[in-house]
Amino acid sequence: MAKKLVIKVTAGADAPERCSQAFTVAAVAVASGVEVSLWLTGESAWFALPGRAAEFELPHAAPLPDLIDAVLAAGGVTLCSQCAARRSITEADVLEGVRIAGAQLFVAEIMPDGVQALVY
Repeated sequence: MAKKLVIKVTAGADAPERCSQAFTVAAVAVASGVEVSLWLTGESAWFALPGRAAEFELPHAAPLPDLIDAVLAAGGVTLCSQCAARRSITEADVLEGVRIAGAQLFVAEIMPDGVQALVY
């Protein structure tokens, strides 16, 4: 079994089911005791901002703010640096606990033995 799960979310409100699935898997993994690193890229980058997750709606899905809070409480959330720059998002703008980092750190996280990476 993987000791760490790295999940990259590329979808946001543009693909709500895929987006919700990524956050759900991350929160369930955290609740199961798995170390989780959640990466927000593409349209999911907006969910690094306060209040944005509350605007997301998908019938029969757990509320996105609850899922993000669960991952932040026990895992790590990273906003892609290029995605942030393209959206003029800075460190001062993001939710407490969200870091901004680039591809070099993503690669460093996914390469060790015992790590499973998923992309949604």
